[in-house]
Amino acid sequence: MEGCLLDKSLNPNKLLKEQFVSNLTGSSMSEIAVLSTIVPALVVLRKWSSRDNTRRDAAKKNDDKVLPVRKDWMQYVSTLVVDYLTVVLPVLLVFTVLAEWAYTCAISLIILISVYIMFKRSQSHLKAGLSQSPSLRADISSYRVSVVLVTCLCILAVDFKIFPRCYAKVETYGSGIMDLGVGSFLVANALVSRQARNITSMSFRSALSSISPLVFLGFARIISTLGVDYQVHVGEYGVHWNFFFTLAAVSILTSIVRIHPKHCGLVGLLILAGYQIWLSSGLNEYLISDKRSPDIISQNKEGVYSILGYWGMFLIGVSLGYYLFVDTKSKGKSRNTQVVKVWVLAASFWILAIILDSYIERVSRRMCNFAYVMLVFGQNFQVLSILTLAGFISYEKNLILEDAFNQNMLGSFLLANILTGLVNLSVDTLFASSLTAFMILSVYTFTLCVVTGLAHFFGVRMKFW
Repeated sequence: MEGCLLDKSLNPNKLLKEQFVSNLTGSSMSEIAVLSTIVPALVVLRKWSSRDNTRRDAAKKNDDKVLPVRKDWMQYVSTLVVDYLTVVLPVLLVFTVLAEWAYTCAISLIILISVYIMFKRSQSHLKAGLSQSPSLRADISSYRVSVVLVTCLCILAVDFKIFPRCYAKVETYGSGIMDLGVGSFLVANALVSRQARNITSMSFRSALSSISPLVFLGFARIISTLGVDYQVHVGEYGVHWNFFFTLAAVSILTSIVRIHPKHCGLVGLLILAGYQIWLSSGLNEYLISDKRSPDIISQNKEGVYSILGYWGMFLIGVSLGYYLFVDTKSKGKSRNTQVVKVWVLAASFWILAIILDSYIERVSRRMCNFAYVMLVFGQNFQVLSILTLAGFISYEKNLILEDAFNQNMLGSFLLANILTGLVNLSVDTLFASSLTAFMILSVYTFTLCVVTGLAHFFGVRMKFW
């Protein structure tokens, strides 16, 4: 009897779950653009409707008075809940039960934003607002949080049938919205990294120390997935490789090869061009094949070789972060000029992605080729450009939800991974009804937001990179 219990797998449907996320072909670029419009549009509308964002500092000033602290706590929680109901929950709806209405939702939001701006223009508020609008740094924070929120939502939603298969990661060529997750996370970090801020005081030993948590998390994921027999899609990164190892590898390379942020963009483009030539010369066939030798490199070929693509992506992100937000010449320019640059970059990257996908090689997250990198930048700068619209009307600080996730980006992502694992081991996600799946995802996202919000309120911060 004991032997049977020990032999029983904690994840009896492991093979079915792996097949459920395998051999997918993704969605169109237009659909990715539509989804990338909805998320920031919701954030913009929430910012415009927000009038009072309570901060933890208010509680600190009154920490010796029970009533003010309790009042501040209640205001914080209530505002956080409203942020969830007006941003996170609608995104969850669009990515699940309202997926077929994504285009309609995007058009409706665009019309609503346009009408609101024209209404404010007629009241002559726009002209006054432009001079008082915050810097692009606030928009960068909003953009980074949008990336994390969508990523955290998708990593669990993909295990349910309520989540459209075209949104999931593709097997070889093509792209779903989930394929952009790791690239977006990397770009979000590159734009505000130490390198982008031209801080080079960190020694190589300090750099190794700073990435040690990522290496630890990478090995912890391997051990935990093997320990509970958790499903792993080998074609994503390889047998042992994972997202945390990719982040650590890019960080190590950037620390070893120190390049001034002015030149990072050129170096990044050269790396991507060389890597693309290598791919087109036959490396791509090796990476998309199912054949693997016993050696560690072949076992993890997708993760190892794609480092070159992600490193090039990171360096370009560093250069863009420096020129847009750090360079003294950029600081002297008006916000309008910077906003125009962001919109032009978004359009340029989208055009390059379409050209490369059509004439060089189709987008492939598995290889992190040139077309994929341009698509990631196009999608990310599209999100950022839409978020800049908030500055035309709203002069308030970021949402409490944004502040909370921005303080613990990797920490919240780690929590999302833990919660995702617990749900998968507790619930048969493949056979859950649409109602059950939506309720689970609602509780999951609400729990993630509340825990991250509590950490922010009490000043708890987990910083890995």
